[in-house]
Amino acid sequence: MSAQDFLVELGTEELPPKALKTLSQAFTDGIVAGLKAAGLPHGKVHSYAAPRRLAVRVEQLAHSQADREQVIDGPPLQAAFAADGTPTQAALGFARKCGVELDAIDRSGAKLRYVQQIAGQATTALLPGIVQQSLDKLPIAKRMRWGARREEFVRPTQWLVMLLGEQVVECTVLAQTAGRHSMGHRFHHNQPVSIQRPADYVQALRDAKVQVDFNERRELIAARVSELAAKENGTAVVPAALLDEVTALVEWPVPLVCSFEEHFLQVPQEALIATMQDNQKYFCLVDGNGKLLPRFITVANLDSKDAAHVIAGNEKVVRPRLTDAEFFFLQDQKQPLERFNERLKNVVFQAELGTVYEKAERVSALAALIAGQIGGNVEHAARAGILSKCDLATEMVGEFPEMQGIAGYYYAQLNSEPGDIAAALNEQYMPRGAGAELPATLTGAAVAVADKMDTLVGIFGVGMLPTGSRDPYALRRAALGVLRILIEKGLELPLTPLLQAAIDQYGSRIKTDGLLAQVHDFVFDRLRARYEDAGIEVSVYQAVRAVHPDSPLDFDQRVQAVQHFRSLSEAEALAAANKRVSNILGDAEGGAVQEALLAEAAEKALFAALQQAQQDVAPLAAAHDYTGILTRLATLQAPVDAFFDDVMVNAEDSAVRANRHALLAQLRGLFLSVADVSVLG
Repeated sequence: MSAQDFLVELGTEELPPKALKTLSQAFTDGIVAGLKAAGLPHGKVHSYAAPRRLAVRVEQLAHSQADREQVIDGPPLQAAFAADGTPTQAALGFARKCGVELDAIDRSGAKLRYVQQIAGQATTALLPGIVQQSLDKLPIAKRMRWGARREEFVRPTQWLVMLLGEQVVECTVLAQTAGRHSMGHRFHHNQPVSIQRPADYVQALRDAKVQVDFNERRELIAARVSELAAKENGTAVVPAALLDEVTALVEWPVPLVCSFEEHFLQVPQEALIATMQDNQKYFCLVDGNGKLLPRFITVANLDSKDAAHVIAGNEKVVRPRLTDAEFFFLQDQKQPLERFNERLKNVVFQAELGTVYEKAERVSALAALIAGQIGGNVEHAARAGILSKCDLATEMVGEFPEMQGIAGYYYAQLNSEPGDIAAALNEQYMPRGAGAELPATLTGAAVAVADKMDTLVGIFGVGMLPTGSRDPYALRRAALGVLRILIEKGLELPLTPLLQAAIDQYGSRIKTDGLLAQVHDFVFDRLRARYEDAGIEVSVYQAVRAVHPDSPLDFDQRVQAVQHFRSLSEAEALAAANKRVSNILGDAEGGAVQEALLAEAAEKALFAALQQAQQDVAPLAAAHDYTGILTRLATLQAPVDAFFDDVMVNAEDSAVRANRHALLAQLRGLFLSVADVSVLG
C-alpha cells in the first residue's frame, strides 16, 4: 500500500499563549485518533505550534483504507424459510436490508449471513472530516465568531494548508480553503510561503523567520537566557509555566538583557519578580545568594537592526510597574504592622464566622497551644498568630495578592520583630502546594497548623463541606498541609484536644454536634491517597486506621512498621491467625489468664511466649518503636500455629473456654498496640 507524508496547518490570529501548548497537543491527539478510527496506518507524528498556527505532520500516511469484509448476520434458518422451503418475510426483509437478492445470501450456517466486500476510501476523502472533528473537539472554553461568518473558533482563522505528498487535499475547514501557502513572520517575512511537500514545512517556515517547533523554540529560549544570565554573573529565574507562555508568544525568539535602577532593590524582591514575570513576561536574574540583580531578560519576537531601541522600550515599560511597587512598600511603612489589624476588624473572613481579625485572634490562641506541645516558643507563636493576617490590609498585598505572608515577613523585620515571628508570617501559608516547602521554624509550624485547623473547624462547622467538584476554601489542601507539617517535621501532636480547642473558640457560631469526629475523620482520610502514592497497600493504612491513632506522626510511624511487617515471612500466617482470633472473640475483650487452667502443652507454651513478649515489647512501646514491636511479635508464629493445631479453643468446659479466649485476647492486644494486622489477612 502506497503512503506519503501528510501536513495540516491552520493559520490564525494570535492564539492564547497560556493555552497554546494544550491546544497543540489536543489537535495532534485528535488527528491521531481520527486516523486510527478510520483504519489509516501511518508513521511518526510531529506536532507544531506557534502564536499564529497549529500544525501536524504525519509521516507515511496510507493513501487509502484497506479493503475489508463486513459480515452481517440475519435470522436463523428455521425462521427464514417455511417447511416447504419458501422464504419468509424475515428472509426477504434481510435481503432488502443488505441491498441484494435472496440468492446472494449465504445460508450454509445456522443463520442467514451476508458477506459484503467494502472498498477502502481514499485518504484524501477522509482527511477533511478528521481535521474538522479534531478542531471541533479542542478544549476551548469560549469560541468566537468573526465578521459575518457562522464558523466558531478560539481566534479568527486566516489560512489552511493541507497536503498529502505534493497534492493539496481539496476542502474547506473553518471558512478557509485548503492550499499549500502558509505565512511567514508578521514583520520579517509578511508574505505567503509555498510548501511543496510536508517534509519541507519546518525549513520553509524557518527561512521565513518562523520557528514552528514549540519544543525547539522553548529549548532555544532557555539556552539563550541561561547564556545571557551567565554573562551578567547571575542566574535566570525561569518558571516552567512562564517559559511555556513566552515560547507561545514569539515566532522568532531573540532574548535581550535589560536593566532597571538599583534603588528599586529596596522593595521586597518577590514583589519585583512578581510584577516582571506576571505583567511583562520577563525573566529575572539573581546572584549566587538568590538576591535579585537589577537586570532582566525580555524575549523579543523579532531580530531588530537596533536592539538598543527594543531594550530601551522594555526598560521604559517596566519602570512604572516597579515604581508602583516601591510606592506601596514605602506607604505601608508609615505605620507599624500591627496597626493594620484595625482595618481587618471590618473585613469579613466568612459571613457566619466573623472578621479576619477575629480569625487572627483564634489562630494566636491555637498557635500558642500548639507551640507548647511541640517544644516551640509559646509567646512568639501567640505574637505571630495575632500578626498573621496584618499584611492582608496593606497596599502591597492589595496590589500583589501573591505577596500575602511575604509582605508580612518583610514588614515584621522592619518592625524589629524576632526572626522566627517574621518567618512565621510567611510560613503560615506553607506548604503552598503538593510537595512544596514546609515551615522551617517551630513558630511557623505552630501558626501554619493553627490557621489550617481553624479554617477546617469553622467551615465544617457552618456546613460548607467540600464536594467532589468544589472545595472553595481549599479544605483538602489544608488537611494535607497539617499532615505534612506534623509528619515530615516529626512533630508529635494529638489532634483531638487541638480540634476541641478550635471548636470551643467558635462558641455558638458553629454547629458542634459530631463536628470533632467529622473533621478528625476528614483529616485522617487524606492519608489514604498519600500512602497509595507512596506505593503502600490500602490494607496497611486500614490496619492502622482501625486502632485510631490520634497523632499524624504516630499514625505514620505505625504505617511504616506495618509495611515492614508485611515483608516478613511470618506476616501472612500471623495476619491469618489474628483474623481467626478476631472472628472467635468478636468484640469481647477477655479477662485475665488463669495459669492453673492451662492444660495443653501448646497453650502453656503460648502463654509463656506471650508473657515474655509483653516484657520485651514494653520498652519498645515507650519509645514508639513500632517496627521493633512487630518484628518481635513475628517470633510468635510458631507457638501461635501450634496452639491452633493442638488446642480446642471452644472447649466444652466454660471456664477452660473463657481462659483460652483470654489467652487469645492477650495475643490480639499485643498486635493491636500497633495495628489490626487481621486486616492484612
